[in-house]
Order: sequence, then structure tokens, then C-alpha cells
Amino acid sequence: MAKAILIGAGVGGLATAIRLAKKGYSVEVFEANDYIGGKLSTFSLGAYRFDAGPSLFTMPQFVDELFTLCNENPDVFFQYKRKEIACNYFWEDGKTLTAYGDTNRFVEEVEEKLAVPAKTLNNYLSKAKRKFDRTRPLFLERSLHKWQTILRKETLVGIANYFSFEIDTSLNSVNQAQLQEPHLVQFYNRFATYNGSNPYQTPGMMTLVQHLEQHYGTYIPKKGMGDISQSLYELAKRQGVIFHLSTTVDKILVENKKAVGIQVNETEHRADIVVSNMDVVPTYRRLLTHQKQPEKILSQERSSSAVIFYWGMGKSFPQLDLHNIFFSDDYKAEFDAIFNQKNLFNDPTVYVNITSKDVSADAPKGKENWFVMVNAPHDTGQDWELVAQELRQWVITKLNRILDVDIAPFVEEEWIMTPNIIESRTQSYLGALYGASSNDKMAAFLRHPNFSRNISSLYFCGGSVHPGGGIPLCLLSAKIVADLTPTP
Repeated sequence: MAKAILIGAGVGGLATAIRLAKKGYSVEVFEANDYIGGKLSTFSLGAYRFDAGPSLFTMPQFVDELFTLCNENPDVFFQYKRKEIACNYFWEDGKTLTAYGDTNRFVEEVEEKLAVPAKTLNNYLSKAKRKFDRTRPLFLERSLHKWQTILRKETLVGIANYFSFEIDTSLNSVNQAQLQEPHLVQFYNRFATYNGSNPYQTPGMMTLVQHLEQHYGTYIPKKGMGDISQSLYELAKRQGVIFHLSTTVDKILVENKKAVGIQVNETEHRADIVVSNMDVVPTYRRLLTHQKQPEKILSQERSSSAVIFYWGMGKSFPQLDLHNIFFSDDYKAEFDAIFNQKNLFNDPTVYVNITSKDVSADAPKGKENWFVMVNAPHDTGQDWELVAQELRQWVITKLNRILDVDIAPFVEEEWIMTPNIIESRTQSYLGALYGASSNDKMAAFLRHPNFSRNISSLYFCGGSVHPGGGIPLCLLSAKIVADLTPTP
């Protein structure tokens, strides 16, 4: 039986392992950590459970599809529910907005709270949908770097509609022109952060990102986000996939320009194909040191990172829901600090995720588990311990002001994740959460493909390669890899 080796057990690696096993490969996965999931993992502080990384779950059909592929009922192994409220938003001037999952209700909310006519917002949403529909076959579902994709009818239609994608102007400029109302412009500018980019630089094409959330909805797994990884791990094992945890790969073996396996310590493990779910930069810099390095791709600007405070809160806050955003009063200055000054802004936008709102076991009764995230630059040598302590006070001051309560006395448990820790735990180069940023209009074409152009039988999946970062795109990268690999 043909053998496949995967490096890394992040969500992209897990999904790829399942697809390759179903395709007929004997699959082994090597993971450096003693746990699976990569960024999508869990941990506990006292009586509080936390999801370490991604907190937003959209497009659950991509998870369900993996169970269906294996002739299993996803409802039996992985349960989730759709949220009526996608997110609560708070501004310094007292404005608030509830982003309802139901589009009609959300449009009414915007008209009532921000006085933006329903027609204006509906037109904006329709344009975003058209962008998504026209680009999905090219950017999301197939390898962007194969001529077969470029020459497809859908691709040619997309090229014919090039100007409707608004690639040559920034997301902020598009939002200002179409929406005008400053709170709503900031609201939609925020979606640039879904792939670690700057709304004042990333192209207007990125309005399609918010379409995914509004159209497909937001969800919460009934056991928390970590259950995405855990359920796929269990599915993979049922398909015969073998996992080697706490096992660091030292080298990808290449012979005659073909990947033939990996080396762990002094032991070689041979395979017919090798797939790296590791960040593409350390894959080349550490595992392919004697191979040609794609310098243009590897040297691209990195995406943003984050500083995350995990707080066990000894109080419940009924005005908050699963997802909550407290906006900066000067969004442009905040992104200038992150991307240009490589620093944090003293009035940051604060995201508070509270899974115990929906997963009661995540915190003791009457208490909450707060995942408090602030967008940050990737690691360029900052003193992150000092930065985090200063940021902690800015965050508390901001939340105190908007919530009108002193939250500090209620912090019973705390751990802080900074970009350097993110890199050490997940191998994400410089702690960048999404690999390369999408600030350049050609960024989608400059992402590393899901295969090697120079080394046959070598493939790549996960958030640092095509089609991009985030759970849905990582799952799609797995599908692309499975489609690219030969049938054994």
C-alpha cells in the first residue's frame, strides 16, 4: 500500500490525513507537540477551560464533509449549533451594534442604530456575495497554481469581471465609498483581521470575507472549539491513521528531486508522498535546508499576530455574548502601529470571546472564561513580557470604561500568550497567525502553492499556504492536496 507521511497535526493536517486515508494511502502523522490541533487546541486554568486559538467557527459543512466522506454520520460524532448573534460591538461614544445572524434582522439593526438605509447595506452585501461566487472556484476550491484551474470557464469569467473585484483600491476605501457611516465602515474594516491584514492596505476584494460570516452564519461546537480538532483526530484514527506525538521531524528526505520520506533523529521513515502542515517558512528553512528556497514567497510581509489574555472571571456579564468587540477610537492609527511601527496602540481594539456562554462546563456556575485578544505585530524582537503588561492595563482600562465596571478584581486565573510564545508552540514563523499578510493586491497569487514546483511528491497544507489562514481555508487546503495527489 502506498504510504503518506504528514508533518504536523493542525486542523489542516488532520483533514489531509483523513482524505488521504480514504483515498487509499497508509498514513502516518508526526507532531512535535504532545497534543494535536496546533493553534486549535485547548487547556485549563484551575476550573476554567480555554480554547487556545481560533475562536470563530464558520462553514461547518467542511467538517461535516469529512465524516460523510468516511461514511459516518457527523451528527453522531461532532455537534454544534448556530448562533443567533454573531457578535456584539461596542464603541467609545456609547454606540452599540448587535450583529444578528439573520441578515434581515441585522439590516434592520443597522438602520435603527446607525441610520444607514436598508438599501445601502443590502447593495453592499450583494456585491460581496457576487465577489465570493465569482472567485470561489479559483481562489478556494482548487490549486490556484495549475494551468487547469486558470483555464477553467469560471476563472475566465472571474478575469472578465476583474474591476468588480475592486483589487486596485483598499478595503477601507471601498467601505467608505459604499457605506459612508463611520461606525459601519469600521465594522466592515475589521474583517481584514480575519486573515491578519490591514484594512487600509488590503484590497477591496476582501469584502468577500464578511460574506462568509453573514451568509453562512457563525457556530459554536457543543464541546468547544477544541472539539473540531479532537473529533477529526478520532475520525482519522478510525480510518487507520497512525499518530506520532512528541516527535520532531528533522529533515524531509529528497532523492533525485523527489520527496521520499522524513528523518526523525537518526531514523528514516520512507513514504511515497510527504505533506507538510508545518508553516511553509520553517518547512524550508529547517527541513529542506539543502533544497532551493523560494525566497520571493518566503520573504513576503507576515500577517499580524496577537496578544491573548486568558482570564478566569469570577463574575458573569449578561451584556456580553460569545463574541464581543470593543473598538479603538482611532482605527487607522491602530493599524499603523501594528504594521508600520511594529508596536501596539494605546487604545487597542479588544476582542472578548466567552465560550462558557454556550458551553456551561467551561467555567464554574456564575463565572466566565474570557479569551481576550488584541491584534499585534508579528515578532520582530519586541520585549513581549513588558509589552503585554502595559497592554494589560490598557485593556482593563478600556473595558472598565465601556462596561462601567472594574473588572480587575474578578480575574481569578490568568495566562498570557504573546507572538513569541505562539511561534514556539505552533512553529508559526515570527508568530504570524496567518502566514503572509494579504496587504498586497497580488498576495493570493504569491502564497505558496499546495505542491512543490521543484520537488515531486511534496505537498503543503494549512494556513500558511494556498488558499490561506482560518479554519475553513485550512480544511479546503486539505481537499486541494488530496485532489492533487496521485491515486495509489
